[in-house]
Amino acid sequence: MSQTSFDRAIALFDAANAEDPRFDEVDGARIPRELLYSQRMAEMIQRFAPEAGEAAQLACRAQHIQRWKTPRDSYPMDRTGYLQWRTGLYKFHAETAGRLMREAGYDDATIEQVQTAVGKKGLKVNPDTQMMEDVGDLVFIEHYMQGFAGQKADYSEEKWLDILRKTWKKMSERARDFALSGGIKLPEPLVPLIVKAIQG
Repeated sequence: MSQTSFDRAIALFDAANAEDPRFDEVDGARIPRELLYSQRMAEMIQRFAPEAGEAAQLACRAQHIQRWKTPRDSYPMDRTGYLQWRTGLYKFHAETAGRLMREAGYDDATIEQVQTAVGKKGLKVNPDTQMMEDVGDLVFIEHYMQGFAGQKADYSEEKWLDILRKTWKKMSERARDFALSGGIKLPEPLVPLIVKAIQG
């Protein structure tokens, strides 16, 4: 690993995410939302796959880079608009990560490797993309699922089971085993629903 380039890229990613005007509070401290998310991604990959390569680590750190610049309401508020928004985000995150990596001194091949993962290309077949997906799903379950459930009180149980099953399906067998064997802290109020979704 080229530590100098890696450290520069991480610093640039963090600086970009620190510009987030939205904040989340953790232990009394207010932290820019996407900076916190990227830190949680970095912490999770170290727990889940400490042997992960440079490209996977960079992709995890850049997955949501400057996400607030592409708000959901900049696309039509329907299913088609949602899918267009997600596709647009993948492209934006990949381009932003690539630009900052180039500034950090990375070569084109490594940049392309990270952009492929951040752009969500080759899920299930590209190891870096799958690693980023696994880590993102584990972070969502541990840190964000319960809050998301609170925002979607109108969702039926069947809707939640569908969301959980789709998330579970995207994860590798290793990530599923990690989640169920105590590798992450499951949101207690949702454990019965999670178990029902998995068993179903």
